[in-house]
Amino acid sequence: MAEAGAERDRRKNAPRSVCVYDCRSESRDASTPTPPTLLDTAELDYSGFLRALRQEFSLSANETFVISTTDRREIDSELYKELVDGKTLHLLKSVDQELTAATQERIEFLPHYHTLVQCGMYEYYASEGQKALPYAFAELIDNALSATARNTGIRRIEIRLLFDESQGGPAVVVMDNGCGMTSKQLNNWAVYRLSKFIRENCIKSEETGYVRPDPVPRSLNSDISYFGVGGKQAVFYIGQSVRMISKPAGSPDVHEFVMSKEDFERKEMNREDIYTGFIRNRKPADCSHVSESEEQFLQSIVMEEKEKQSFTAVIITGVQQEHVTFLKHNFSLWTRELAHTYHYYIHGVHGNDQRETRKNDHVSNIDIQISLVERSPRIPSMLNLREVDNDMQTLYINSSFSTFEFKAIGARDSFVEGLIRYHPFLYDQETYPVDPYALEDEDEDCLILNSEARGKRPVFECFWNGRLIPYTTVSEFEWCARPKKVGAVPLECYNRISGVLFANDRFQVSTNKLTFMDLELQLRDNNTIFTRVHNGQELRVNIQREFTNWLKECHERFDKQVMFQGFKGSMTRTDVPTKRQQSPWAVFQAIKWDGKTYKKGQCVKSVKTNPVFVGSIVHFLLYGEHEGDVYATGGYVQIALEPKELYDEVRIIPISKIDRLAAAATIKKKIEDELAKLPDQLRVTWPEGNAWAEDGARPAGTLMGPIKVEILNKKGDPVSRLPVAGTTKKLLIELKVIWHSPKGDVQTNSYIGAHSSKWEYWFKSMGNLSKLGKYTLHLQTMLGDNSASEWAGKRLPYYTLNFSIKEGEAISFVLGVISSPVHFGVPFSIPLDFRDEFDYPTQPPCDIKPQLELKVHIPGLKQDSQSLQIVLQPGPPHTLVVFPDGDVLSVENRTPANFRVEIHDEYQNITTHPKLSVRCQLLGAPDLPVDVVDCSNTGSGVLLTKPLLLKTVNAEQILTAKFNIPNHRTVACVERKLRILPSSRISRFEVYRQEEGSEDVMVLQNGERIDWTAGDTLGNLRFRLYDEGNRLVSLRPKLTTKIKVNWTADINAEELSQGKLPALSVPSQAQREHFYLVSFHDKHTVNFSFIIVPRPDEPERLRVNLSESTVKMGEIMSGNIHVEVVDQYGNKTDCLNAEIVKTMSVSADGLDKSALAIEWQASSGLLSVCGVRFVGGSLGPRELCFKYQDMKEFVRIEVTAGPPVLIKLLNEPEMPLQVVNGQGLDAPLVVLLCDEWGNPSPDQRIAIVMKTLLPQLKIKSSVSSLSVDSEGKAYFILEAISGPKGEHQLEFWGSFSRNRIPGPVVKLNVIPDPNKPVELSIEYDSAATLCAGDIFPVFTVVVMSEEGTPVRTVCPAYLSMLLWKGTASGLNPPSTVSHPICSLLQLESEDHGEFQSLLEMEMMVACLHHLYLFFISADLFAMMVACLHHLYLFFISADLFAAFMLCISAQCTFFPVISEFSITFRSNTLFLTLQDQYSNAAGEGLDGKVIVTVKGTGDVVLPLFENGETSVAYSLTNGETLITDLALLENSPGVDGAEYILQFNPEIRQTSVTIAAYSLPFRFCNDVEHQKVIVTLSKKKDRLSQTVLIYRDVFETSKQLKSELECQVQDATLKLNELKAELQKSGFDVSELTTVSLLLFKAILTKMENQPQRKCSIPDPFKGSPKVLGKVGHLAQVEDDDAAKVISWHILGDMDCVVTETTSAAKRIFDDTQGRQQVIPLETVFWRPNDRPLPHIRNGMFLFQPIGNPVFVKDILIFPEHVESCNKGKLRAQNLPESICVFNTVSLLCFGCQLTPRMISYSRNTMCLFILMAGNCLVFGCVCAELLQQCRVAMQKASDVRSDYNSHLEHLQSPEMKQKQQELQQQEQELRDLEGSLGMCFRQCCFLNAKPDF
Repeated sequence: MAEAGAERDRRKNAPRSVCVYDCRSESRDASTPTPPTLLDTAELDYSGFLRALRQEFSLSANETFVISTTDRREIDSELYKELVDGKTLHLLKSVDQELTAATQERIEFLPHYHTLVQCGMYEYYASEGQKALPYAFAELIDNALSATARNTGIRRIEIRLLFDESQGGPAVVVMDNGCGMTSKQLNNWAVYRLSKFIRENCIKSEETGYVRPDPVPRSLNSDISYFGVGGKQAVFYIGQSVRMISKPAGSPDVHEFVMSKEDFERKEMNREDIYTGFIRNRKPADCSHVSESEEQFLQSIVMEEKEKQSFTAVIITGVQQEHVTFLKHNFSLWTRELAHTYHYYIHGVHGNDQRETRKNDHVSNIDIQISLVERSPRIPSMLNLREVDNDMQTLYINSSFSTFEFKAIGARDSFVEGLIRYHPFLYDQETYPVDPYALEDEDEDCLILNSEARGKRPVFECFWNGRLIPYTTVSEFEWCARPKKVGAVPLECYNRISGVLFANDRFQVSTNKLTFMDLELQLRDNNTIFTRVHNGQELRVNIQREFTNWLKECHERFDKQVMFQGFKGSMTRTDVPTKRQQSPWAVFQAIKWDGKTYKKGQCVKSVKTNPVFVGSIVHFLLYGEHEGDVYATGGYVQIALEPKELYDEVRIIPISKIDRLAAAATIKKKIEDELAKLPDQLRVTWPEGNAWAEDGARPAGTLMGPIKVEILNKKGDPVSRLPVAGTTKKLLIELKVIWHSPKGDVQTNSYIGAHSSKWEYWFKSMGNLSKLGKYTLHLQTMLGDNSASEWAGKRLPYYTLNFSIKEGEAISFVLGVISSPVHFGVPFSIPLDFRDEFDYPTQPPCDIKPQLELKVHIPGLKQDSQSLQIVLQPGPPHTLVVFPDGDVLSVENRTPANFRVEIHDEYQNITTHPKLSVRCQLLGAPDLPVDVVDCSNTGSGVLLTKPLLLKTVNAEQILTAKFNIPNHRTVACVERKLRILPSSRISRFEVYRQEEGSEDVMVLQNGERIDWTAGDTLGNLRFRLYDEGNRLVSLRPKLTTKIKVNWTADINAEELSQGKLPALSVPSQAQREHFYLVSFHDKHTVNFSFIIVPRPDEPERLRVNLSESTVKMGEIMSGNIHVEVVDQYGNKTDCLNAEIVKTMSVSADGLDKSALAIEWQASSGLLSVCGVRFVGGSLGPRELCFKYQDMKEFVRIEVTAGPPVLIKLLNEPEMPLQVVNGQGLDAPLVVLLCDEWGNPSPDQRIAIVMKTLLPQLKIKSSVSSLSVDSEGKAYFILEAISGPKGEHQLEFWGSFSRNRIPGPVVKLNVIPDPNKPVELSIEYDSAATLCAGDIFPVFTVVVMSEEGTPVRTVCPAYLSMLLWKGTASGLNPPSTVSHPICSLLQLESEDHGEFQSLLEMEMMVACLHHLYLFFISADLFAMMVACLHHLYLFFISADLFAAFMLCISAQCTFFPVISEFSITFRSNTLFLTLQDQYSNAAGEGLDGKVIVTVKGTGDVVLPLFENGETSVAYSLTNGETLITDLALLENSPGVDGAEYILQFNPEIRQTSVTIAAYSLPFRFCNDVEHQKVIVTLSKKKDRLSQTVLIYRDVFETSKQLKSELECQVQDATLKLNELKAELQKSGFDVSELTTVSLLLFKAILTKMENQPQRKCSIPDPFKGSPKVLGKVGHLAQVEDDDAAKVISWHILGDMDCVVTETTSAAKRIFDDTQGRQQVIPLETVFWRPNDRPLPHIRNGMFLFQPIGNPVFVKDILIFPEHVESCNKGKLRAQNLPESICVFNTVSLLCFGCQLTPRMISYSRNTMCLFILMAGNCLVFGCVCAELLQQCRVAMQKASDVRSDYNSHLEHLQSPEMKQKQQELQQQEQELRDLEGSLGMCFRQCCFLNAKPDF
């Protein structure tokens, strides 16, 4: 309010002046305008104004003049007060003076504020009221989508319906987290029809104007806030006021603007500028301007601003009550419509496919949330549009089985992406979704064939820039239309398709985005090209053929139109020529097809068979193994031809050849026509005329016959044979007469008659019919060959005649019983029973005359009389009496008459009688009622008790009431006169129009069509009421309250009582009929209606329609501009004609009028302007002015850059640019693409190429070819430049359509880098030869730079040395070598950069070794390698051999062999080799021999060898020898049982070194008898040893198993305790884990799932597939929350990557997702094991003590599944290459600073240091649930292992094991005794490990 007051004060104190033209002089030239005089009147009253006027124009005091307005109103004191600033006045001699010259008057023609506040009502009028609300909300969502288009995260849009009146409601709030609006942009928003193409912004990036977004799939570019009208229309359609609150990105201020209908009305009343206002600029969350009493909800909205970087909130108040009711009660309806409108923005390119299992690459980040808040205690309703699953697009997508994609390309970059979906017929019904809002066909009498599925609905829904245009649909295209003739695809398949069209912004839509302008017209243009899209590729094929083939394939694959029912088993068809297809065939009893059921035995007709036949269904056949009811698209039917009497044949045809259109009557008629040839009936005639009638009676003995019989078919022709082809069957007739006696049927006659050509079938007379009773004559047709009476299961024609034989003439009689009671006036009879001569009852003679005198007397009888008794009752009806009995009864129409009737007998007694009903019929008028009353029990009743409902009775009518008894015609009818008076109820309306005070009356007719000016008011409507008698009814309040009108709900009761109707506002839109109704509602309804057709008003302004709003500089606009004259409401008028072309003018800045042409289009009544071209000037919007008479119209056309011809370098630096070799430029090189006039050209089709002129210059850049951005710029970032020293050139040029666009050349001067290491210079003693145990020589290392000088800033920690044995492959060490063997020390000299190393390692193994010296730069991570290949560590000195060892193979054992005559000693093969003290093979190149001798202890006789010698020699080659066949001589000397020693002495030729001999003891035997005993005992010993070994193996195995189980128990317990500790760290109570129950763990898991915890939200539909591990986000878990977030952020791009084991599995997923899913097979990943320490650890020691706990990321990951594959490091090597986590910023800085001077010698892979940070991204799941699952597994395992351990202990303590232990002890004791007997002691000699004596 303060702002409004300030505005009024400003207006009041504003300067005011008037323009005065002096028109008194007549000497001026009329063609020259009179110059005006400006008078300042701000401080003048009326008198002062007159004085100033006299002074200015030198008017004398006695001179008369008149000062008037331009409309000749003389200025007086009152009119002077109303003058406004700039008003034009005339100074005249008199009021009626003619103007001497022309004058000019400045005017303002701002639109009325109704343009804003009622624009929504006008725009949405066609939407039928409240159904337009969703589309009004859509306009606000369009703005929000455009605002959030550049959001990288979630694009959040909220719609809050605040209907809690206690908080200041009702209100509607639409909020988004978009870029916000500046104050200038907020001002632009408030301007009506200020589209995005012509608005001005204060943001620098928007100075170049509007730029069309790049094409995206489905045109989902969010560029749908377009015309500058939708937001205003929507807010004022919903409510009466809007508050805009917005905070732009990067700004600390919040801008707020209020616009309301109330404020507009106040400004109009106060004569203030309506289209002005204030924008409040404030800090966020400042709600000081919000009143606490009003709009309390606004405070909470303002307080939400604190945490928002940018936003826009649209707050609508004054929401209309009908809208509130609709939004509450139809919440699901309008949210469903919104979900349909933005379906593809919400769910992505592929829509809401709920069956989709593959990964969708086009995931939408749009979140539209709707909330409805009502007054407490009602619970708020919350809905996310993503949750809506019943919108039509979702139904279409999820009910379709296949998709046909295509693309339509038109003129001016216009294109349409299209989809056609197929909804098959399944399970006896269509799957095409039903649209609940589809209008039913109004023509109920029209029979619609194939109305199933889509019916008459159009195929395509249309989307524009990704959002639905609801009122435009496309029925079909020519190539997908339903053909006129049946082809390869059934016609009903064309009704099973639905489609979607996605049009880009080149197609025009209406400003309210409800309809397309000419989408279908452009698509049907002959120049439009349709192509099919398959797997993302456009195919230039015949679109109609492709569509037909696709539709045929869909029909064959998906349609299941036939349902087979009643399975009866399988059969084999021998009629099928292919043997493999003869079986199996399933047999069914019925099918359901196309809504019809065909069953076994049903008659059908064939179609497309030769010949066409009819028959009955035997069964249905379907190939394959089936059971129960199944569905298929086809099969076969077995048909038995009908009629079976003529065709004994069965045929099998496809089910598709059943004529579905054949009616049952047609089939029946065809069968009947065939059956008509068969014998149908017998015609019996009586040649002598004595025909016996059916059921006739003849006296006994009457002759029957003769009889003639003919056999007739249905055509009436006689036949004597069966008309069956191929056979001749004669027909006979059998005659039988059956007497039906009381004891049974008796056959009295039987004859068989043959056919005769003269008399057909003839039977003679029969006279033996004498017994009384019933008889039957049977005539039966029979076959002549077998006397059968049936043919083809049907009885042949027969004839049956029933007759009877009656008694003869009467001879005697008997008196019968008299019926009682007897009624007055009713005759009664006395029965007499007469008998014939056989004593059968018979009829009396005709001449008998009985006599009655209360006795019956028969003369001549023994008992000739008998008395009679009679009971009397009322007689039969005789008279009908009607009350009242007056002549005329008067009754008002619509009231009952009430007649009472009585039935009297002849004696005036009220009588009753069965079926005694009295009927009253009114005569004298049409459609009169008839009343009936039943008097059977009472004899009386009342008629006409219901009101008489006659049509309008204007005057008295006389009716006749006729009373009669229908069942008693003898009773006379009674008539009464009935006078019908007119009803006093209301029966007619009269509506008329009469001006106040006028006698002219315009009477309206019911249903009249009235033409009236659009926007005018039809007032002074009056009405009268009349009753049936056309009598005027006085208007009483009780009557007027029952009068309603349909154009307003606000009716003034007082005016109604005066006969006045409410004024009627005629709609402003012309050329449309509007129905109006006046009705009176009582017990009956009286209506009066009329139709108003608005006609255009007077011409008001020009309207210009642009076909396109953008044109390139220098080019002619392709489309035409249409101009028309409209009235104030936008209705087209008819004032234009061909002559106007001469007076129409077009102008604009820079407009080239040479090509401009204006043409008149008579067909459309429009002016067409073409040839618009702009030459020169700046880019941006240009105003194009159209002028006709006094009417002007301005339109804005966006002028964009012309064709590009030149490339410039922006901010050109001084050449040449100085750059250090290997480094890049500090700033990017920016080039600009320009047109002919030097304007930036944003043509992104042109690629700018950067290329070096010399190949020696290497440039590292992210791109070498780049398209320009929206400003025509291209940024080239040169990351690194390397090449020879000197000056080089870099060229830029562009290309488009093989045309080269010249560009600048940049000069670069490359300077060498003195601090960049490029090689290592190493000096050492290359002639050194080392032996095992020696010390390495000193290595001097210098790091050289590019300049050839030493790098003086090298840290020793950067240099490392590796040593390994074996051969090397390439320059890299083996993967197993990871730790350096030493560090290099810097020399204490002035020449920094020189290092030495002292390798004090003694090599114990003699082999080929390699040294690997490498250097890692902490800045460049570059590695310089020096591999010393020529340094061999190989030992050849003979002095190094310090031992001679004997090596015996594993099979080496000794067996003393004793023969009968001598003792022989033989051994297995022995292998000896020479080694040094480090066990290295030292005999290379050493040859000689080995002397074997026998030594004894003391002075004993020594045995001799086999050759009788005391020694044996073996050759020694390369330090190795093989001892074989070593044996003692038979009967050799020696002490029996004594122990001797074998000595092996080496003798080497190449050296004089003495090597100690190797000794081997043995026992010698030489006694034959003792030898035999020993042999026996040895055999027994061998058996016992074998047994003992078996027992020991058993117990050793049990012992080892026990030990293993103990270890397993310990390990399982330890693992369980560790998991419990981890769970306890996560806050879990481990005391609950007391059992391994699965139910307990499930309950705990459910409890944990209900608690908030971190989970990976990425869907993983591929998990579980063969050879698929899953997505990266699911393979690992991280315990720490912060670590999980930062690791997930670090590999965000790979979180949804699917990891497979094999390449084939990866390719399958890639193909299934059409390349949208990223995959990686592990078998293609190169992985090298790396256990390097952290960079601050060198040789196992800390270089410094870091803070922040740095740790490898790979050590944080926990793999719950696929541990082996994940732990191999492949996954870590691919996604986390040796990354390190540092846990805060301070720690990172300290860690980096401490590492920098030491130059981390770490890894060849890229190393990444990063800080743990929070973020809204996809994260790894927590390990709590997984730990719990692992804990359960561990508990189960511990329980199982402990159970196994206890079972094993019980087994060891079992009696069986104890018995085996006793047996073992006994065997061992026997073995010890036997060994004592043998005198032997087992000695274990280990030859392999025995050490020689030195």
